[in-house]
Amino acid sequence: MTDFEEAVIAVISSLEPGDVVTYGEVAAEAGYPGAARAVGTVLSKSHGLPWWRVVGAGGRIRTPHEERQAALLADEGVLIVDGRVVG
Repeated sequence: MTDFEEAVIAVISSLEPGDVVTYGEVAAEAGYPGAARAVGTVLSKSHGLPWWRVVGAGGRIRTPHEERQAALLADEGVLIVDGRVVG
């Protein structure tokens, strides 16, 4: 596992129910600003992480798991309107 992957996993693992961050915010918090796309790659390869708490810029929920992600976030009290996190 690379230093980048370890840092991203640490950031995502620290998220609590109801927390929502963007891919870019995860990258920056991990110490790799500008690596938002690479965060998505780490999420796609790592099982057991709360992937649904990570959204696109502007709070956009991404496909292909849009419905599942919205349901998981709603279960945590996060409001979704028109495919975006509100609040």
